[in-house]
Amino acid sequence: MAPGNGWYLIGPLIAVALVGFLGVIFWRMGLQWTIAREPEPVPDPYAGSLSIFGEPDDYGLLCPAAVTADDEVADDIRRLLGDAGIRATRTYDRDGRTVVLVFAEHVEAARRLVGDSPPL
Repeated sequence: MAPGNGWYLIGPLIAVALVGFLGVIFWRMGLQWTIAREPEPVPDPYAGSLSIFGEPDDYGLLCPAAVTADDEVADDIRRLLGDAGIRATRTYDRDGRTVVLVFAEHVEAARRLVGDSPPL
C-alpha cells in the first residue's frame, strides 16, 4: 500500500474505537452501579465481640486483690502474696490509686490473706 492513500490510519483508529468501546462497557458494568447506590456503612469489627479491655477498670485475666493509695503498701502486699505462692503485680487506676492484681483463680485467697494480715 502506498503511504499516501490513508490506509495507515485504520490501525490507530481501530485501537481508539476499541478502547472507547471497552470504556463504555466498563462504565455501564461498574461505575454506574456504584454511583446509583448509597455507600454502605462500614461495620464495626468489635461490635458484638468479647473485648478484653471493654471497661476502663478491666484488667483482662487479672482481678484486683487490694487497692491502696501508697506504693510502698502495695509493694508490701505483693511481697506478702509472693511469700504465700500467689503471683501478683500492680498498676494504677484512674484515680491514681495503686491496685494489686492477681489471677482470677487466686483472688479469693489473696483477698483473705491481705484482709487477715495485720496493718502494714
